Amino acid sequence: MEHAFDDLLAANRNFASSFDLQGFDGVAKSGVAMVTCMDSRIDPLGMIGLVPGDAKILRNPGGRATERTLVALVLGVNLLNVNRVLLVQHTRCAMASKSERELLVDISKAAGTDASWLDLGAIEHQRLSIIEDVHRVRSHPLIGDRARVGGFLYDVDSGLLDQVA
Repeated sequence: MEHAFDDLLAANRNFASSFDLQGFDGVAKSGVAMVTCMDSRIDPLGMIGLVPGDAKILRNPGGRATERTLVALVLGVNLLNVNRVLLVQHTRCAMASKSERELLVDISKAAGTDASWLDLGAIEHQRLSIIEDVHRVRSHPLIGDRARVGGFLYDVDSGLLDQVA
């Protein structure tokens, strides 16, 4: 594979030289789970003052409470010490900047093949989608009142979180 990952493997060896999470049981030490976007401007742990081992971090396009995300939250709440869930979308998100159709056209052009069959989950009204996702998590029968759930909008230009729900 033509050394495509050499820089990353070298960085990993450096990381491993001072690795100190061995033997850790994998629970969320702070009781926190965060669902957020895959956007590379987001440092989920850093933005709330946590470090590796403190929280469960779940990322997807748009930071939505999808079916698979709900499965992860059920596991976190019932088996991994999670008692607070943050649902964090962000400003200037590609998933909230265009319609589903526009995003599919852009992907089709970039890929050179039809992508109209994809369900991207474009976000039409960002604050409303945050409120809906908070309700979706709170009303899940395997989560319910076992965890406090909040919905937030992260400003990628200031680093501040704004609680929406």
